[in-house]
Amino acid sequence: MSLDLLGQDQARSVVSYKRCTVLIFDDYFADLMKASTKSYGIDPFFCHARNSKLSIPVALRQYRSTPMSKDVSFTIKFFPYQLYPEASKEGEDKYEWYKKTKYNDSQDMMDKYITLMTTYGNQAGINFDFHGQVANTLHAHRLIQHFQEHRGPDTADKLVNSLYTQYFTQRAHPSASETLLRATHDAGIDSATAEAFVADESEGLPETKMLMREQASNGVDLVPHVVVEGKRRDFTLVGAKDVAEYLKTLEAVAKEAS
Repeated sequence: MSLDLLGQDQARSVVSYKRCTVLIFDDYFADLMKASTKSYGIDPFFCHARNSKLSIPVALRQYRSTPMSKDVSFTIKFFPYQLYPEASKEGEDKYEWYKKTKYNDSQDMMDKYITLMTTYGNQAGINFDFHGQVANTLHAHRLIQHFQEHRGPDTADKLVNSLYTQYFTQRAHPSASETLLRATHDAGIDSATAEAFVADESEGLPETKMLMREQASNGVDLVPHVVVEGKRRDFTLVGAKDVAEYLKTLEAVAKEAS
């Protein structure tokens, strides 16, 4: 959805040089995180308008139209990362949280922010809605990891697309049961399987938390964090990037693999 996370040797061991993996570490809710003594401002609306979830699929489509794609293919794999693990499960008002956290309750600054982010969103074909709730995303990550493991990358991609769309444009709580079930429906998962998994909040939770701890121990401190695994080396891109930069990286990996 991060930074050297599997380790160079382990990362290369999971793919052959003809089939490469794009690892995405992300959290679709969060505005500010702290790493060591540094503070990083992260705007999820900006990242969604210009982030890996939008840019990488476009870059992959462009890459697949090149002769290189006959020899080297890429698969996207999402990993969990929480910028605000202490956020409550119930959540709070998104608009008020942004105004208070980012702009010290300044209505004028909040209005300017919305105008700017609306422009970015329109350019990316996204109709942002700045209302709804911000809340803990743990169970959304649990959902993605479980069905990515059991149903594959295409299902995971559909889940992430639905979760992003619901949260950023439809005022959905990021990890409420109804949000997760809507995502599973959009991903083509049968309702009985989806309802059983969402209801059992312990299923897949230890594995998801373990993956989160791994990201922290490997120094991941800023998302989106994208690792493209290659034959000779791995390429890491941190923060929001455009299509051209991702495409350049995919082509570099393909060239080194040939």
